[in-house]
Amino acid sequence: MEAVLESMLSTINGLPTWETLAVVLAIAYLLLAVGEHISCWYCAFISTAIYVFLFWNVSLLMESALNVFYMAMAIYGWQQWKYGGRKKSGVPISTLGLRQNILIIGGILVITLVSGSLLSQHSDAAWPYVDSFTTWASVITTVMVAKKILENWLYWLVIDSISIPLYVDRGLYPTAMLFVAYLIIVIFGYIKWRRHYLEQQSLAATV
Repeated sequence: MEAVLESMLSTINGLPTWETLAVVLAIAYLLLAVGEHISCWYCAFISTAIYVFLFWNVSLLMESALNVFYMAMAIYGWQQWKYGGRKKSGVPISTLGLRQNILIIGGILVITLVSGSLLSQHSDAAWPYVDSFTTWASVITTVMVAKKILENWLYWLVIDSISIPLYVDRGLYPTAMLFVAYLIIVIFGYIKWRRHYLEQQSLAATV
C-alpha cells in the first residue's frame, strides 16, 4: 500500500493545488482506515470539505452534497471509533446478514431511481442517475465504515468502480486516479478487516 501511495503522489505532482491536496488526504484517510487508525477521520474531514466546492464547480451536485454529509460523518466516525460500542471504548468489527444486505441494496436502487429522475428533470446535474447511485450508496457505506461493518469494503469496490468514468467525464483526473488507487486499497482493507474480525470471533469464543 505504501508503494501505491508513493506512485500516486508522484503522478499528481504539479496538478491543481486544491484537488491534489484533497486527493492526498483522501488516500491518507483510506490507508489509515485500513489499519483502523482513528486519525483517518481528521483526514476525511478536511478532504471532504475541499470536495464540497470542487464537485459543485463541475455540476456534480449530488456529489457535492454527499461531501457535506461526509464532513458530518467524519465527526460521527471519530466518536464511534473512540467512544462507541458496549464498553464505550470503540466499536468492534461486525458483519451483516444476507437479508440485511439485500434490503440495503434494494433501498439504494429505489432511492437512486427517484433521485435520478428528479435531478434529470429539475437540475443541470451531469449523469444524474450515476451521480445519484454513487451518492446514496456512499451515504449508506460511510455509515457502515463508522460502525466498522466488514462489508463496507465490498460496497466501496462497486461504488469506486462506477465513480471513475464519472470523474473522467467531468475532467477531475486526479480524483479519477484516486479512485483507481481505491480499488486496490479496498481489497487490502477487506482482507485485513476480515482477518481482524475472525480474530475477534476466536477470542470471544475462548472467553
